[in-house]
Amino acid sequence: MYTASDHTFVICAYKESGYLEECVRSLQKQTVPSKMIVSTSTPNGGIEALCEKYGLPLFINTGARGIAEDWNFGYAQAGSPLVTIAHQDDIYEPGYLEGILRGINGAKRPLIAFSGYGELRGGKTVWKNRLLKIKRLMLWPLRFGPLQKSRFIRRRILSMGCPICCPAVTYVADNLPVPVFTPHFKSNVDWQAWERLSREKGAFVYVPKALMKHRIHGESATSEIIGASLRGREDYEMLCKFWPRWIAGIIEHFYKQSENSNKIA
Repeated sequence: MYTASDHTFVICAYKESGYLEECVRSLQKQTVPSKMIVSTSTPNGGIEALCEKYGLPLFINTGARGIAEDWNFGYAQAGSPLVTIAHQDDIYEPGYLEGILRGINGAKRPLIAFSGYGELRGGKTVWKNRLLKIKRLMLWPLRFGPLQKSRFIRRRILSMGCPICCPAVTYVADNLPVPVFTPHFKSNVDWQAWERLSREKGAFVYVPKALMKHRIHGESATSEIIGASLRGREDYEMLCKFWPRWIAGIIEHFYKQSENSNKIA
């Protein structure tokens, strides 16, 4: 039985962010508080001052840098059986960890546990839009415990795209390979990880309730990558892990339309 004492929120901070403190405050409001640390490869006065203000340990990655490397570094600093990599721009609902713990403790050999989510756009919360509805529909089979353990079901879901929101995921370290993330992609580091973990024996625990908010804004790393036209190439490469190239090309043609949901009008 896992408890909050087995869990760590690793807040990955990058450069200067006007949203970092809001993320920290949301984690402080969890109904079952757990440990929090901050990890960064871009230390600066703003991050250091915030850590001092809230009494948070700060870990600085001086080794290889990149999204996968930074996430692996932060994950390694947690030193706990359960780890959530919190993205600095996002906000967590007070019941996030409580809901995740309930899901994990109800599963046999959980690998990851993740909740539903909403979006933050221009300071407003969006719980429903076309893309969110599609992702929830894709994840519908994982509402059923027995299907969470099915490699076939997990891989069929991932073969059509990546409906799992990375900052909504908690990792059960005891049951996972090390490292969790593989350096290669810039946009699809998470999708690549889910694909690899989908082959493992265990459960993808899905908590359908929207327990966090993912912020969409022009300065986010994802938005920068989409603007650089890298997303399409990476999506195609991921789809080729599940389909013949000609089928992957057809799916990518339609899938790329989802990129518009990550742009600020």
